[in-house]
Amino acid sequence: MKTIKLTLLCLLVSAFAVANISSLEKEALLAIYSSTQGEQWTNTWDISEPVTTWYGVTVENDKVVALDLQLNNLTGTLPQEIGNLKYLQNLNLGFNKIAGTIPASLGLLSNLNTLELFLNTFEGTIPSELGDLKNLKKLALYSNSLSGSIPTSLGLLNKLESLELGSNFLTGDIPVELGRLTLLKKLSLIDNKLHGYIPTELSDLKQLEELILSENKLVGHLPIQLNNLSKLNTLMISDNMMAREYVSVIDNKVDVKKAILNIEDTYVVERD
Repeated sequence: MKTIKLTLLCLLVSAFAVANISSLEKEALLAIYSSTQGEQWTNTWDISEPVTTWYGVTVENDKVVALDLQLNNLTGTLPQEIGNLKYLQNLNLGFNKIAGTIPASLGLLSNLNTLELFLNTFEGTIPSELGDLKNLKKLALYSNSLSGSIPTSLGLLNKLESLELGSNFLTGDIPVELGRLTLLKKLSLIDNKLHGYIPTELSDLKQLEELILSENKLVGHLPIQLNNLSKLNTLMISDNMMAREYVSVIDNKVDVKKAILNIEDTYVVERD
């Protein structure tokens, strides 16, 4: 009798938990499933089962707080409904085949800490609305087909620690507003079509450890003010159109200050 009562209680608790996941959130997940060809995913969802059982979905206190579908054969496009996952803290859809544009509605996810859409085939511009993600610590959009300029609004992400936009088709100048990201540890804009000068404002990034700007069309000189970045251990600015060549430093194998000051030699330090 006790076993029966316990079973009924578990079923009741389970049903209650499912019922408390908002219909708006479930509809958003179903829209993602449909728009990215969910039936063809490597790990698909049984949408007749509770959301708590769906692969890559993390539910806490009846709210969807994480969606991790990395390397899961997602194709198609991302729907605007993704912006209805308002409690989402971590979103990782990297290493898939998602096309189309990045939905501007992602800017509504005010609780987001990490946004990873790397290694897909997204095109179009980076939505300026991403600058509204005030809790964001990591933004990884590298290895897509994004074009246009880097939104100045990204300079509003004052909690950001990692910004990775490499291997796209981004143009224009490096926004001086990125110098406001005082917690930034990694800035990678490698392999784009960025031009203009390296902003001296980047010298305000006192926590910066990695500055990777290689393979663009940058001109001028490396700002001497970058010499004040005491935590910088990786500096890559080769293959640009700068006035002189600079040493590339990886993992602090050459003193970064000497690399910035030494404008006569050209050499690259490779990883072991």
